[in-house]
Amino acid sequence: MACQLIGGFIYGHLLEWAIHKYILHDLGKKKTGPLSFHFSEHHRNSRKNGFYDAVYEKLAWDAGGKELLALMFLVLPHLLLINIAPWFVAVNVISAIRYHTVHKRAHLDPSWAKEHLPWHYDHHMGANQDANWGVRSDWVDRAMGTRIIFMRADGKEHE
Repeated sequence: MACQLIGGFIYGHLLEWAIHKYILHDLGKKKTGPLSFHFSEHHRNSRKNGFYDAVYEKLAWDAGGKELLALMFLVLPHLLLINIAPWFVAVNVISAIRYHTVHKRAHLDPSWAKEHLPWHYDHHMGANQDANWGVRSDWVDRAMGTRIIFMRADGKEHE
């Protein structure tokens, strides 16, 4: 059970980091296509509105709704493992829910995000949006060397 819990935790954060970096950014930067919403809507809204993104206020077919649908589809194949690794699956379902709730709160309450998720705030508001891929935590970014600190504790950007 402990191996499944720890493995699920590590896997969930690695998957979040990899999807954000390789799928939503590398593939999603194309001007058209099913993934373009991430950069063309979510990043644009965040930069324009000081990290705030109104798409999380309501459920609609926008960047927030597409993100929620993608999370549901991401969870589905993992359910096939429920009989083999139930704790692993449970941790990953919780990871998806936690990702959504944390990400939503962050973009509806930028002050909270700046204090509790400075790495994600840096991802959107820093000079380089191609860094800081973790949303719930920055430990994978630190391990992979992709954590770049742009904002100081006092809220001023680093030089």
